[in-house]
Amino acid sequence: MPGLCAFALAALFLAAAPAIGHAQGRIVGQVVQSGMPSGDAVLATSIPSGTSQGWLAQFAGNPAGPPQFLAVNKQAQELYVFEQKSPLAMVEKITCTTGEREGDKLVEGDLRTPEGVYFIQQRLSAGLDYKDYGTLAHTLNYPNPVDRLKGKTGGGIWIHGRGHQITPRETKGCVALNNDAILELDKRLSRNLPVLIAHNVDWRPEDTNFAESETLVRLVEDWTRAWESRSDTFFDFFDAEKFSKSGDESFQAFKAHKANLFKNLPWLQVRSHNIHALPGPDYWVTWFEQYYRSPSLSSGGIKRLYWMKDATGNWRVVGNEWVDADQESLRGMEARYLLDSLQQVRELVDAWRDSWLKADLDRYMAFYGNAASQGGRYGKRAIQDHKLAIWTDKRPTRVEFGALDVKLHPQGLVVGFSQEYEDAKGYKDKGFKTLVMQPRGNGWEILSEDWQAM
Repeated sequence: MPGLCAFALAALFLAAAPAIGHAQGRIVGQVVQSGMPSGDAVLATSIPSGTSQGWLAQFAGNPAGPPQFLAVNKQAQELYVFEQKSPLAMVEKITCTTGEREGDKLVEGDLRTPEGVYFIQQRLSAGLDYKDYGTLAHTLNYPNPVDRLKGKTGGGIWIHGRGHQITPRETKGCVALNNDAILELDKRLSRNLPVLIAHNVDWRPEDTNFAESETLVRLVEDWTRAWESRSDTFFDFFDAEKFSKSGDESFQAFKAHKANLFKNLPWLQVRSHNIHALPGPDYWVTWFEQYYRSPSLSSGGIKRLYWMKDATGNWRVVGNEWVDADQESLRGMEARYLLDSLQQVRELVDAWRDSWLKADLDRYMAFYGNAASQGGRYGKRAIQDHKLAIWTDKRPTRVEFGALDVKLHPQGLVVGFSQEYEDAKGYKDKGFKTLVMQPRGNGWEILSEDWQAM
């Protein structure tokens, strides 16, 4: 789309999709619902290229599906709002208009509407040409990584209003609605909401076989673990050649950068939550909330991985996209990370206290990192010698901790709590203990320990 639609390349922002209304039943209209093959919970097929037709999007209710999404049926000139309601339900059908020419978009200016899985980027309500765009537009992320891999060009594909009553196939590639319709739909649209655009749409409310989507979700979980463990197997998830073509960075450069981080960072953590999956014409998209931490960087946002099968039939990542979280969403990710970490930390502190109370030196020292500090002592050997000298003569008889306060720290976590201590010779004290912990494997180790009298 020329002119104003160039703003479609504006920056992405993270936001959760708002809830869709509660229209009852399934609105069939011109959507095909009879010919869907059984066996796959969500199935994507393509009609061969070289004709005026394109992608037949086929899908069903799916636990890995998003809570809400849009589907555009170019043949019927209709836009559908779907919601996962157990089963999947179409909650609204709206007349739309798409590109003047039929078929999938291939090059800039071909007057076609692209087909595939896209995501809303940005809401525009100011500076629009009313005749062409009405009073509201939502930009899409065309071209996505698979589009770039296939050499498709162009941009500025929007879902927008119109300053006049729409007629079929009248845009230069965008999806347009009557202006009152997009204003009504606006309350259901948000950044990162998925939008399937297809020649035709074939769906059913539910299925019992989720093999493909479950495979993709499991692959995302395995990919996350390989990344966090800094394993070379992380790179096996990618199709090097296709990945290089789909983005701005070659796979060799990507791999070199990651390998350098794996080698030099003392630790890193990756958390993936709310994994969703949808099929495209010959690919799948998975997306999820990702929270990343290392000593040098903390970040949160939406990660999208685009998957295609290789020559052996295995799924490989051919492209990816990242959308930074807004501050509110980032705070939510940090809070969930702390909540998830709290149980691990509580178990570690309880076990550490038990080893201290029992004067079990070997077990006690296993909780410390090699470079740990304790008061004015530095290194595990110095800490061990100090405890051995004390416990030989004055074994602990009481070690009690108050409630734990856990916060983020550049080195990992800082844990604070009140402490009461007594030994066999009658010595007792009360103070506030502060532990700085850093990740170690799947758990934590004590990096520094300080105490202040209360």
